Amino acid sequence: DLQARRYAVERELLQAEGELRRAAEHAQALAQQAADEGLVLTADGSVQPVAPAPASAAGPGVVRTGDGADVDPETLRRRITELRTDIRALGPVNLEALDDLSEERERHGFLTQQIADLEAAETELRAAIRDLERLIRERFDASFAQVNVHFGTYFRRFFGGGHAELRVVEADKSGGEAGVEIQAQPPGKRIASLAVLSGGERALTSVALLFALLAVNPAPVCVLDEVDAALDEANVGRFVETLGELTVRSQFIVITHNRRTVEAADTIYGVSMGEDSASQLLSLRVGDAVAATA
Repeated sequence: DLQARRYAVERELLQAEGELRRAAEHAQALAQQAADEGLVLTADGSVQPVAPAPASAAGPGVVRTGDGADVDPETLRRRITELRTDIRALGPVNLEALDDLSEERERHGFLTQQIADLEAAETELRAAIRDLERLIRERFDASFAQVNVHFGTYFRRFFGGGHAELRVVEADKSGGEAGVEIQAQPPGKRIASLAVLSGGERALTSVALLFALLAVNPAPVCVLDEVDAALDEANVGRFVETLGELTVRSQFIVITHNRRTVEAADTIYGVSMGEDSASQLLSLRVGDAVAATA
């Protein structure tokens, strides 16, 4: 038992001596590294930079290098210590900084090109918008002038005189909206607002404006729903006559209960009640009916 304990103690002693030796070698390596970097271990265990030794009165020896330059070794040591201190003060150095700079420079160039393309596209779009606005304004002014002329003509035709015109209202700085103003003055009346016109007069004014629009820009099909309901017999005659002139370029579907308007139609569609009180749909081509009765 004593022999086994002695062996165990000897083994622990050998291990301790090995650890002590490794620790001494490590401490010596750290001391050498500190000395190389211009550091010294103080009595309290802290690490401080080595204070530069004052130059002697006679000055240190000067060494001539192989290329003929005179070098002061002590000055070089102090300079090396200063540079190592500055390097340590920089902290950790990113070794991939050059690669990161190259990537960022490439991305910056790409984004700069994209911005240039967007700015060029914006310039082209703004130029196209200005051209479109100018073209739209020119066409609007031309069409507006034609509609205005036809509106005055149809108005005088329906009322037997008077005056009617359209005016463009531009948007003002106070926030007013732009639009088109209708001015209508039947013969013998001084009208300040369309609201004072009678129902028939307002209907004729609306029909005159509608016919003016169709005269300038004909539509293939136009539906008129009871537009002659407020007209008297004389005005219905003018309405039917003018409508017949416009049928050369447009087809009109007129919903009406007026006898004179029905008589002027080419084809009549209606609903009638038979003897059994059931509704029946009727259609009649006036031209075919006249030919059959002739």
